[in-house]
Amino acid sequence: QVQLVESGGGLVQAGGSLRLSCAASGSIFSFNFMGWYRQAPGKQRELVASITRGGITTYADSVKGRSTISRDNAKKTMYLQMNSLKLEDTAVYYCNFRDSASYWGQGTQVTVSS
Repeated sequence: QVQLVESGGGLVQAGGSLRLSCAASGSIFSFNFMGWYRQAPGKQRELVASITRGGITTYADSVKGRSTISRDNAKKTMYLQMNSLKLEDTAVYYCNFRDSASYWGQGTQVTVSS
C-alpha cells in the first residue's frame, strides 16, 4: 500500500506560478503511470498531465505549453510545475499512481485570483 501526499497548492494571482508535489510513502519506480488530475467545483475530474516510467509525458490541451510534469524516483516524488496560471486553473489537484492498483492523494487546492 502506497500513500500519496500532495503539497504546493495555494492562492496565486493570474499569471503566476506554482509547483505541486506528490510524495509517496514508498518506492515509485514500479509505477508505470503517474498523473495529475484536477476537479473544479461542479465539474468532473480531468487528467491534467501524466508521465510514464519511461518518461513519456502527456498534457491536456488546457495546460499544454504552461505546465511540466516530472518525477524523481530517488525522492519518491512527482511534480507539476504550472506557469502563466489562469482563473480556470482553479481546482483541487490530485495525484494518481498506478501499477496493478490505483492510488490517490488527498488533493491540494489551487486558487487563481484576478
